[in-house]
Amino acid sequence: MHPQPPFDQAAVARHGWVQALVTVLLTVVVMSAVAALGLWAAGAADLPDHAFPRVVAATVVTAVGGTVRLSGGAGGLAGSAAGLTVIPLSVTLAGALVSGAGFLRPLRHRAVAGGRELAGRAARIGLLWLLALLALASAARQKFRLSVGDDTLNDLGDLFGVSPEVGFTADVPRTLLFGLLWMAGVLVLALLVSRRAPLPGRLLRLQEPVRPPAHAMVVLLLSHVVLGTLIALVVAATRGHAPETLAVILLGMPNLVWLALTIGLGATWNGRVDGPFGLPMPHLLDEVLRSSDTATLNLRTLAEHDGRVWWLVVVEAVLLLSVAFLAAARSPARVRAWQHAVHLAVALALTVLMICLMGRISAHYGLSVLGIGDLGGGLTGQLFLEPELWRAVALGALWGLVTGFLGALPARFVRRAGETGPAGT
Repeated sequence: MHPQPPFDQAAVARHGWVQALVTVLLTVVVMSAVAALGLWAAGAADLPDHAFPRVVAATVVTAVGGTVRLSGGAGGLAGSAAGLTVIPLSVTLAGALVSGAGFLRPLRHRAVAGGRELAGRAARIGLLWLLALLALASAARQKFRLSVGDDTLNDLGDLFGVSPEVGFTADVPRTLLFGLLWMAGVLVLALLVSRRAPLPGRLLRLQEPVRPPAHAMVVLLLSHVVLGTLIALVVAATRGHAPETLAVILLGMPNLVWLALTIGLGATWNGRVDGPFGLPMPHLLDEVLRSSDTATLNLRTLAEHDGRVWWLVVVEAVLLLSVAFLAAARSPARVRAWQHAVHLAVALALTVLMICLMGRISAHYGLSVLGIGDLGGGLTGQLFLEPELWRAVALGALWGLVTGFLGALPARFVRRAGETGPAGT
């Protein structure tokens, strides 16, 4: 067998660059399309000064963990301030699915792959992704003038130079750093979740304890998104509000359904909605969050407004038992039920941790004249939503331990890897 000529190696490298370029371009196009359609449904297409493309770019930047800084000004007699922290997880999920599939596609017919080869593929995607992020972050900057009420107030604002403006600018270094970390996490997760993607020899030991529960968690998260989307479409068809529903689906459906997942497990979130801010979620949650200065959001407080919330516990139990069975059925027969329980407990705890970190929301804005703030008339507003983090993670681990053990019991009757006789023997 003759060694591969140098020109063949160069051709393989060039082909790898083409695959990386296609992966990055498709990721940017799909994320931008999802963000644009969601913002259009939300009414952002009517923004002045042709700002819509820049808002789309800012949305994609925040979807991959980048930072968009808000700034405000209102002339010499007044001051304005604004801040926003929220990740549009529908856009994030779309980009993760596309980039993960593009990374894995060339490996789908491979039995083995070296660590150097996988690192090379990831490095090509990472370099091109940095260039795409640089372009997006450079485009994500705009200023808007805020309305302070009716026409008379606006005219007075112009007269005294207190017409407030707010703008946004992407923080380029932070966007490049966190955007690259996001892509690296997506590629690593894609390798861990895929059943057939080859792993380097040193990582083969992770195949049994990591891949089945990791795949189960992805199925769990996607099933929530699919179920939430179907419910939203039914509600839109029966009760109207189609544009608003489409905006929620394309921008924040995972924010909503993954929040419901943690609440169904017994987690507690604390939050507040004050002023004209609204949440992209059912009226029930908005009502609870406006009920006090710092409202508690959990099964008990939601059930005080609508007893059907307790069905969340049933839904989560059924879904978790299903994915626990799936994980056990994909594992070798020699893995015992208690081991499945431990694996699923760790996987679900990490999943809940990810939801809590990515699902937090914080937004505020305000206008003050001569140092006097809170002028009313819709000039101030505040919104925040924060989890009780470690309690939620502990509950996730407990649910994973119980459902992992119970889901593994019926999997003993399914033929699995490592079995030579009839199933269940």
